[in-house]
Formats: sequence, C-alpha cells, structure tokens
Amino acid sequence: MSVIPLRPLRLFAPLAALLVAGLLFLAFAPAGAEQSRRDDRVQNSDDAIAFRNDMRKLWEDHVTWTRLAIISVVDDLPDQDQSVGRLLQNQVEIGDAVKPFYGDAAGDQLAALLNDHITIAAELVTAAEAGDATAAAEAAQRWYANADDIAAFLSAANPDAWPLDHMEDMMREHLDLTLAEAQARIAGDYAADVAAYDEIHQQILGMADMLSLGIIDQFPQSFR
Repeated sequence: MSVIPLRPLRLFAPLAALLVAGLLFLAFAPAGAEQSRRDDRVQNSDDAIAFRNDMRKLWEDHVTWTRLAIISVVDDLPDQDQSVGRLLQNQVEIGDAVKPFYGDAAGDQLAALLNDHITIAAELVTAAEAGDATAAAEAAQRWYANADDIAAFLSAANPDAWPLDHMEDMMREHLDLTLAEAQARIAGDYAADVAAYDEIHQQILGMADMLSLGIIDQFPQSFR
C-alpha cells in the first residue's frame, strides 16, 4: 500500500480553503452584483435624472435669488421687494419638491424652516449694512441655530443618506459662504463677492445631489 507523503497533505489544506472561499464568493457575489445593477438602473433612469436636475435647479435658484436679494438690499435698489419675494417663493418650491415622498406636513415644515433661513439672513444683512454689530451678532446666532434645525429635520427624514453631523457641516458651510458673500458686497470688494458666489454655487450643487440621491435610494419604487 502506497503512503501519501506528509508534505503534499500540508499543501492540500490551504488549497482546499481557497476552493471553499471561491465557492462561497460565487454563491453570494451574484446577489450583491445584481443589487448593484438594480441600484445603477434606478439612479440612471429617466425619472431619476429628471429629479436630480429639478433638485439642482431649485437649489441653484436658492443661491441665485439669495445673491440678487443681497445686492438689492446692500445697494438699496428699487427691486428689493420683488427679489426677496421671489427668493421666498423658492423655499415653498423646495418644500413642495419633497412632499411626494415625505408628505404635505413635512414639505410645509421644511418650507417654513427655509423661510426663517431667508428672513433671518435678511435681518443679518440689514444690520451689517447699518453697522449695528450687536443686532448682526444676534441675527447670526439665530441663523446658525436655524441651520442646525434644518439639518436635524432632513437627517430625521433620511438618516442613512443624510447623517446629522454631515448635514450640519453642509448647512454651516452654506451659511459661512453666504455670509462671506454678503460681507464682500457690503465692503465693496466685488472680486471677493464674485469668488464667494462661485464657491456657493459649487457647494449647493453638491448638496442638491446629496439630497436627490438620498431620496432616490430611499424611494426606488418612484424612479423606474
């Protein structure tokens, strides 16, 4: 009777382990790959792309009309009421955009929070333009608190896609950039004013994409 050498037996054990691992991979990988393909199809569907573009448009309007309102207030232009009114309408439109997913009450609550975001910002710009440091500081404190409220509201609606700390960071960055834009306009530093807006524009597109992709992932049945 032949005897199997000890050395080949030692080599066979790791080969067997690799074989088992490969079989396990083949058993489980297709399910994950199929899920990834389904996710890609949903995110790249016509409905999803249209929704992402609509969300970008809404938030681009947000920063564009904020800029125009700042210019109107700081330069005391006759279109202040119209610019601010159009900006406030944008907050209603953003709230309406999430109603199909989170309900009318949630959409109205978001619009109300964003309305406060705008009205407090107007107070802040007005106080800064008038040189009232105390009023400006008080408005800034309420403005950042409101930003945290918006972050908390959004995170509660979709905590997996919009973690609270990340939402707070994004909202505070948005405020920081907007404040820099307003301060540059007040100081007559138009180069810095334009540069700040360029940063705001890029930042808000990132926020819009994060929001739209979070909704698409949370409600894939709505995007086919």
